[in-house]
Amino acid sequence: MLLSALAKEAEQEVLEIRGDCEIATLTMDSRKETHRGLFFCVPGARFDAHGFAPQAVKNGADALVVTHFLDVDVPQVKVRNVRGAMSLMAAAFFGHPDREMKLLGVTGTKGKTTTSYLIKAIMEEAGYKVGLIGTTGNMIGKEYLKSEFTTPEPIDFFRTLRQMLDAGVQVVSMEVSAHAIAMDRLRGVHFEAGCYTNLSQDHLDLFGTMEKYFECKKSFFRPEWISNAAINVDDDTSKEILKDIAVPHSTYGICNNADIFARDIEITENGVSFIMKLFDVNEMPVRLQLTGMFNVYNALAAAAVGLIMGVSPETVTAALAKVRSVPGRAEVLDTGTPYKVILDYSHSPDALENILTAVRGFARGRVISLFGCGGDRDHLKRPIMGEISGRLADYSILTSDNPRTEDPMEILASIEEGIRPTGGQYTVIENRREAIRHALEMGRDGDIIVLAGKGHETYQEIMGVKRPFDEKVVVAELLEEIRK
Repeated sequence: MLLSALAKEAEQEVLEIRGDCEIATLTMDSRKETHRGLFFCVPGARFDAHGFAPQAVKNGADALVVTHFLDVDVPQVKVRNVRGAMSLMAAAFFGHPDREMKLLGVTGTKGKTTTSYLIKAIMEEAGYKVGLIGTTGNMIGKEYLKSEFTTPEPIDFFRTLRQMLDAGVQVVSMEVSAHAIAMDRLRGVHFEAGCYTNLSQDHLDLFGTMEKYFECKKSFFRPEWISNAAINVDDDTSKEILKDIAVPHSTYGICNNADIFARDIEITENGVSFIMKLFDVNEMPVRLQLTGMFNVYNALAAAAVGLIMGVSPETVTAALAKVRSVPGRAEVLDTGTPYKVILDYSHSPDALENILTAVRGFARGRVISLFGCGGDRDHLKRPIMGEISGRLADYSILTSDNPRTEDPMEILASIEEGIRPTGGQYTVIENRREAIRHALEMGRDGDIIVLAGKGHETYQEIMGVKRPFDEKVVVAELLEEIRK
């Protein structure tokens, strides 16, 4: 495809074009070898890729997208916003696959992954071939595809959509992160439906304030982004979305009046059952193999999207009943022990409180909480999460999450600031593997051990290096050692 043709697709961002050539590859990694590549010089918080343009050209880039022309002898497209232009150009390069499928987007602080899985199950039960894009990876039907971001960068995103379309996918259920919205990863993409789950403290390292974080989420619910919406009315911020919303929408909830709501909720360690009332007309019994009140909300959210898409209530409830687990989301591991081990991706205050409250409701013994906080991220949440665990768990084990480039002990000291005043019992074991060993060795009949923070992740990032660390594997290995 000609550079000039790609530039025309992003004309609202393009300021000037110098030169033209045939483009066969898109890239934003100057280290990768390409053939007739177009390199996007993305300015970042830590690095400005304009400085890597010569390396990209050396590795096969025949053209550049820039915010200012560079002294490099290849065709260049000068744009206002490189990320926005990249999304528009990538869509065109891969043949606009988004226009030939129904995209269903889920945004909010918590519940995105589980809700997107439940939507996938509902649409598959209705007879569609469904793709999934999210934190745990991408899927075409039951086939997993690797992904590094909740919402991929534009080149990977549109390449994935093209792969899905070529495989016959008709509907894509996907997580829409605040980062993706703020960084223009989805410029020009339109969703058949958008779902809002909730808002709680997270990502303040990027947004600075909760107000800015919320405004980013809210911006997704505009006609240029979505055609229909499903909104959780029990979240305090929803009224601000509903006040200005200009697309057809339905609401769901438990505590407030809603189009779709749950009553007669029963929660056990094996799942949840409730009556789902639909638009004051239908009442449907729902049985989930997932547990916790938060999964009642996730089920209602997915049901709302399914109904928007014209799926029958009977099909919705049948699909919800079949979902056994979601990777790393309140996932009960098969340990063969008299105590339970639950893997959960709760790495924010609200998420940790939700999972500990849930297990507290049905634990026959002690609740043992093992968690840490990520390095190079929001520092303010660390003592808050310490306070939550100290208050809700019988015993807390503070350990490393992904310390990244920070000193792990400094992170743990911040968590201790919050847990100490609660009087809750706790210990600090920085090495996560040894911390898990300690939890397993102290487990007794009826106890529930919550391994929080890592969830589906199969690595631990220490000093910028990702080392293999899959907690399912680690737990299995440790239990074998303990039994021996």
